[in-house]
Amino acid sequence: MNALFATEFDDPESYAGASPGAAYVADLLANPGFIALVAGDGGVLTGALAAYVLPKFEQARSEVYIYDLAVVEAHRRQGIATAMIEALKPIAKSRGAWVIYVQADHTDPPAIALYTKLGVREDVLHFDVPVD
Repeated sequence: MNALFATEFDDPESYAGASPGAAYVADLLANPGFIALVAGDGGVLTGALAAYVLPKFEQARSEVYIYDLAVVEAHRRQGIATAMIEALKPIAKSRGAWVIYVQADHTDPPAIALYTKLGVREDVLHFDVPVD
């Protein structure tokens, strides 16, 4: 998944610069607050999705945030991203989620078109606050 994200997001530093060890990955995959989905074609990875379950405080429910979703360029426009989101829906529901949400950058029209087709668009601002 990280190799696919590194290539498709053109961000090798974030996704391949300091790969986690096997124990970290095993713990993450065992965590019910993390969801990883992949798509393939004949044993070749064609898409990947990483999402997080976020328990809410105002009601006894959760939201699922799609943190990363990418499809290999040669396999785009074939419904792979839509299929991964559709596969995520019952998983999200089983984990108590009432909604799945995702962020798209203004500079990514294909993502905006995909998410507009699947849900309700909200124009918001995103801020990164450093922890150090």
